[in-house]
Amino acid sequence: MSGEDSTETRRRSVTQAEIRVKREEAQRRHAGLDEDERKRLKDLHWMHCPKCGDDMAEVQFRGVQIDKCFACGGVYLDDGELEQ
Repeated sequence: MSGEDSTETRRRSVTQAEIRVKREEAQRRHAGLDEDERKRLKDLHWMHCPKCGDDMAEVQFRGVQIDKCFACGGVYLDDGELEQ
């Protein structure tokens, strides 16, 4: 393995570790919320565009269910939607 390959492998490992740590922190914060606060946050953010905050709509595009923001043109996929 060349030094460059080794560096790339370490960089990917660090990035994956950082992602795992951030995900675990978010899960701990979420677990600390009471049920009313979870519902309030879900109602506040559900189907709102992460880019502009406007409402989004579910639409079919070439057989795939996508979430589309008609305000800014953003298109978002839920986990597993491409595999359908």
